[in-house]
Amino acid sequence: MALAEQIQNDMKAALLGGDRFVGDTLRGLKAAILNEEVAQGKRDEGLSDSEIEQIVAREVKKRHESVKLYEANGRPELAEPEKKEIAVLEKYLPVQLSEAELITIINEQITALSADMSKMGQVIGAVKAKVGTSADGATVASLVKRQLSK
Repeated sequence: MALAEQIQNDMKAALLGGDRFVGDTLRGLKAAILNEEVAQGKRDEGLSDSEIEQIVAREVKKRHESVKLYEANGRPELAEPEKKEIAVLEKYLPVQLSEAELITIINEQITALSADMSKMGQVIGAVKAKVGTSADGATVASLVKRQLSK
């Protein structure tokens, strides 16, 4: 089943089952997907699963940033719904790679590119192309920097 269909079916099931929070969260995700389809001119054919995963990852990242801001400003009651939305949305992302797995991939790319600090951007790009949405871009960038500075 395509990811878009799965999201649609899960949204329907949540709303029919009386779980408004999950239903509303998925409705917001569907709106973000629709906005991207319109922006790319792909309204009729729809987006691929990998493009939808990128949208989900972007939505999760937005919520992580909101949680960080709310907690930094002493508003944990506003951070809680954001955390719950993250849990709902992460079901539609591939399993995240561990730091050890990421470091292995990063080291492979550093070796393949004979990279030093001046090629940090190339290494980050190569790693992100390989792992896709299985790792957060900021995490990849910080690990690449750490590995290159050794």
